[in-house]
Amino acid sequence: MTTWAIGDLQGCCDATQRLLDKIRFDPACDRLWFVGDLVNRGGQSLETLRLVHSLSIHSTVVLGNHDLSLLAIAQRREADQRKVNPDLQSILFAPDREALLGWLASLGLVYVDRTAGWCMLHAGLMPKWTIEIAERRAREVEARLHGPERDKLLRNMYGDKPAWSPRLKGIERDRAIINVFTRLRYCTPHGRIAFDIKGAPGAQPPGLYPWFAVPGMAPRTLRIVCGHWSTLGLMFAGGVHAIDTGCVWGGSLTALELVPPGEVPRIVQVAGRRV
Repeated sequence: MTTWAIGDLQGCCDATQRLLDKIRFDPACDRLWFVGDLVNRGGQSLETLRLVHSLSIHSTVVLGNHDLSLLAIAQRREADQRKVNPDLQSILFAPDREALLGWLASLGLVYVDRTAGWCMLHAGLMPKWTIEIAERRAREVEARLHGPERDKLLRNMYGDKPAWSPRLKGIERDRAIINVFTRLRYCTPHGRIAFDIKGAPGAQPPGLYPWFAVPGMAPRTLRIVCGHWSTLGLMFAGGVHAIDTGCVWGGSLTALELVPPGEVPRIVQVAGRRV
C-alpha cells in the first residue's frame, strides 16, 4: 500500500486527475491525504469537490481556509451567496450541494497517524505547540464544527485578532485556533501571526520567522506534511514537508509519498492550471 499526500487543489480538477493518473492511484491498495484548500480560484471547484468526495473512503482530508470560507458562505442568505465568485457559486447552487457541504463540514483540522509517523495540517503550528497539544486544540474546534454550534462558529471565525493565548475562551479562542491551523505562515517567537506577510522566506521583516523555524520552538515527534504557502513552494526542513506548489497560480500540483522514517520519499508533479 502506498499513501500519497497531495498539495492544495484549489478547484483545479484537471490537474488533480492528471496527478492521480501519474501516480497510478489504485483505490484497492493506496490511500490519499489532501492538505486542504480543495476549492476556490481554479474554475473547477464543483468538479474537484465531487472528485475528492467520491474518493472519501480511500482518503483523509483536512480543512483549509478556503474550505472553511465556503462553509461560512453557505450559511448566508441566498442573495449574499450569489455575490461570491462563479467558482464557489457552482457548489452553492449545485443539486448535490447538501451532500458535498455536509461531508466537507465533517472534516477536521489535524490528522495524526502515529503508526506511519506523520501528521497532516493545512498551514502551521504555534511555536510552543507539540503534536499532542495541536491535537487537543483541533478537537476543541472540531467539536463545535461537527455539532449544533457550527453556524455560530462559522459566522464568527473571521478576523486577525486575538493572538493565540491559552487563556482565551469562547469564540475568540476558536478563531485564534482556526487562524493557526489554516492561515499561519510567519510569526514571532511569542506566536503573534503576521497575516499580511506572504512571500518566500528571506524578505520578511526582522523578528518574524517561518512557523517551522522559530527559535526555541517545541520539539515535534512526528513528521508534518502541510500546504497553504504557495510562495514557499516544495520545502523539506526540520521534519516539515510543505507541498503547496502553486497549482492554481500556474505552478505544479505535487504528490508526496509518505514513507517510513529513513526512507526517501518519491515526489510526483504535474503542471498546474494555465494562467
